[in-house]
Amino acid sequence: MGVSISPLHVRRGLWMAASASQIWQEFETMHRLSAWFGRGHELVYFEPVLGGRIELSVVVDEEVRPFGGQLIVWEPGCEMTFENNWHPPHQWPVSTLLTLRLVPMYEGTLVELFHHGFERLGAGAGDELEGYEAGWSVRQLSALKAIVEG
Repeated sequence: MGVSISPLHVRRGLWMAASASQIWQEFETMHRLSAWFGRGHELVYFEPVLGGRIELSVVVDEEVRPFGGQLIVWEPGCEMTFENNWHPPHQWPVSTLLTLRLVPMYEGTLVELFHHGFERLGAGAGDELEGYEAGWSVRQLSALKAIVEG
């Protein structure tokens, strides 16, 4: 299934009382994805196909900073992974990865968010991981849960 999660990663997860196919419907359009994933940052563009792009933005120090990249895994009902990098002038030398994975469990689905690939950044990888570990919460997954369990 999808990409391997690298050793340096942030993981957030929530179990939801809905099937993976029901949950995946909330990934299928920009409008639906934005309703839950656009928390703490804004979804600007989304092309939901393998090789498509996702673009987001966030305000950092009163400056709008765009980020995102190409969808490298698009497995409906299972996983979406995209390359994640800041746009110039704040970009890293290489992208990290962001994976959303749906795992059927009991009578529902475990939805996991992984921000990973920090080791690709070299010597500063630990500091980047620490910063993102503090920054990610379950707010996006909580919003998704509210929609699908509504």
